[in-house]
Amino acid sequence: MDETTDIAQRGLATMQDQFGEYLTQAEEYVKEKPAQSLLIALLAGFILNRLPLGRLLGALTRLLLFAIKPALLIYGATKVYEAVQQE
Repeated sequence: MDETTDIAQRGLATMQDQFGEYLTQAEEYVKEKPAQSLLIALLAGFILNRLPLGRLLGALTRLLLFAIKPALLIYGATKVYEAVQQE
């Protein structure tokens, strides 16, 4: 367990360092080219606004709700089978 925790902590520290580096690079880019940065941000916002995220999330929610009943049934049947096998 201790080795796993150490690996996870090192991975987290690496991700934080990389995120900080990307953030610093982004800040420098915005300071050097503010107009181009604004144009990129507006374009990204426009593209994200045009994506059908609401419909995609709704479809994903319906799919999960549709799939949860059979999954719970299978899980319950497995637990009953395990209980019967133990006795």
